[in-house]
Amino acid sequence: MTPVINFADKYQRSMMQILSQPWPWWAAGIVIGLTVPALLILGNKHFGLSANLRHACAACLPANIQFFKYDWKKEIWNFFFVGGIVAGAFIASTVLANPEPVQVAPGLAAELQGYGITDFSGMVPAQLVSWESLFSLRGFIMLVVGGLLVGFGSRYAGGCTSGHAIMGLSDLQFPSLIATCCFMIGGFIMANLVLPYIMAL
Repeated sequence: MTPVINFADKYQRSMMQILSQPWPWWAAGIVIGLTVPALLILGNKHFGLSANLRHACAACLPANIQFFKYDWKKEIWNFFFVGGIVAGAFIASTVLANPEPVQVAPGLAAELQGYGITDFSGMVPAQLVSWESLFSLRGFIMLVVGGLLVGFGSRYAGGCTSGHAIMGLSDLQFPSLIATCCFMIGGFIMANLVLPYIMAL
């Protein structure tokens, strides 16, 4: 007797296999690229993430500061967007987690080992991002000082890399071009000239 093929189970298994495998680098570019026109067409909304910090402060701790005196409820969709990012990251790291170890390029692994980083079992090295490293000089500079600079810089520039490099350039905004060039120059200087000294601490 020919067994009945359960197409729903077969489809579910194939989809889970596709979702649990690493996708090519260009897939994220396509999704992000389509997000920009989708937000504009569906709701006349602008893509960006750093503004959510302002919205959260305006909603929770306005503190009678002029910068937070605006109708943040009009931007509440941003909270759902960020919530989707958090939920998606949780699902990807638990339900759809790839059991294979994280693959690190041999050259990068050798360079990191020179800085005492040998644990590549997670998405980020535990020797850099952990409670233990937070209380070291290197960890404090990278996590606390780095976070402060990113937060201050994104607000001072009127947006983060997603707002300027993705949305602003798509809208042909000249200030976004300047900001994106500065992001790239700052990233190059940090990664090649400053970071090696911090990692050696």
